[in-house]
Amino acid sequence: MRRRHRKPRESPELDITTFLNLMVILIPFLLISAVFSRVAILELSVPTDAGGDALNNPNFSIEVIVRSSGLELANGSQVVAAIPKKDGQYNLERLSEMLRRLKADYPQKEEATVLMEPEIEYDYLVQVMDTVREAAIPDEESGEVQKMALFPSISIGDAP
Repeated sequence: MRRRHRKPRESPELDITTFLNLMVILIPFLLISAVFSRVAILELSVPTDAGGDALNNPNFSIEVIVRSSGLELANGSQVVAAIPKKDGQYNLERLSEMLRRLKADYPQKEEATVLMEPEIEYDYLVQVMDTVREAAIPDEESGEVQKMALFPSISIGDAP
């Protein structure tokens, strides 16, 4: 019987040029089409018990209550103004106008509380908080929109 002796074969070279060509095209395409998202953080404070602080601070508190029927502006003990929905949407322009008047009367006031009913969507909370935090005022001379800080220290909670 004859035995065949196999010659040891050399391993073939690995040709990766086509793979590198694909990567040269694919990587810039993916980088260009990537969506770079911006993370925004809203600073909040937790509502405190008004028992001891109310005796030392006779100023009223500003509360914006978001209800399914509309917005209410309260001073801590009673509702001062009710803003009904306009065309099925919350009337944030009217709220901003009322808050600007309050800021003009109490320029040192920085705190406000936003209270919401449980079934209100989160997006409305963010919109109301943005409205309470600052107002956009168009400049009559230049036509540019300027931002005015209203009540930047916002607390949130459940509506009564």
